[in-house]
Amino acid sequence: MRGIRPLSSLLAVAAVLLVPACGGKAQDRTAASGPGAKGFPVTVSNCGVESTYQRPPQRAVSLNQHATEVMLALGLEKSMVGTGYLDDKILPEYQAAFESVKVLSKQYPSFETLLAAEPDFVYGGFGSTFDEKEGRSRTAFTKAGVNTRLNIEECPAGPVTMATVDEEIRTVAKIFGVPDRAEEQVDKLHGTLDRVDGKLAGVAPARLFVYDSGDKTAFTAGGKGIGNELIKRAGGVNLFADVDKAFGDVSFEQVAERAPEVIVIYDYGDQHVEDKKRFLLANPALKDVPAIKNQRFAVLPLSSTVLGVRVPAAVESLARQIHPDRFR
Repeated sequence: MRGIRPLSSLLAVAAVLLVPACGGKAQDRTAASGPGAKGFPVTVSNCGVESTYQRPPQRAVSLNQHATEVMLALGLEKSMVGTGYLDDKILPEYQAAFESVKVLSKQYPSFETLLAAEPDFVYGGFGSTFDEKEGRSRTAFTKAGVNTRLNIEECPAGPVTMATVDEEIRTVAKIFGVPDRAEEQVDKLHGTLDRVDGKLAGVAPARLFVYDSGDKTAFTAGGKGIGNELIKRAGGVNLFADVDKAFGDVSFEQVAERAPEVIVIYDYGDQHVEDKKRFLLANPALKDVPAIKNQRFAVLPLSSTVLGVRVPAAVESLARQIHPDRFR
């Protein structure tokens, strides 16, 4: 990520022109331009930040794959002025809409770049979107009069389940005044889950270990993220569900002790899946693990394992890989 550069005089003037926050709440910059839209104002509490929207955002920026695809799934591309930081190709059904939105940067844009886009709403998928050290804290956006939202997987109030996915989709739709679109999406996503449930009725759960990355230790899926729910719905048991966060490090000796039947590899970044497989197969600590002996691997793209519209399709993909006999 790039460091923060001093604001140019032009950007400084643009920042001043943004309507300032009132009473400690982020305010939509369009609030002063006339009466609010039907159903507005809307106030939303999100990860400790309360934002009031006098009308739907008109100049939104999304950062991180899953945030962007939630926006596109809701048909909000005409309300977007920028996006950034993909881990994968955009889903084919959203590609045309995505191409109509300006890409601000390959990874996270600087705070100055974001302000130059004159957003009234910034929606981030990961906590790193609003990295204080990089000058992109939610407080900084609030002071600039820009509302923000962080995907709620980053601040769960309880177990992260499919109901949490529904909540995220519905809340974003509420902010943009399109609740009917949310219900269409939720119905569609649950249709996929219902089909998988039917296929897996009575199946014996497979014992799974998720390998995200790591050579000294294994970075794996814990029990506090949507990945754990995904595994359960796909007919598996996450052997590290007792890790009290969405992701965490465990030793390879711990993996061996828990003896997974299947290893699920998260695919992203510069390290190819086949390289990850070779590393695991050659790891002496894992030589007696059933998944290694039988070379039973499943693969999911990282973008499908975080809270967003890809989750049901990821459930089906994983279920097909670990219980292929149920999908013949």
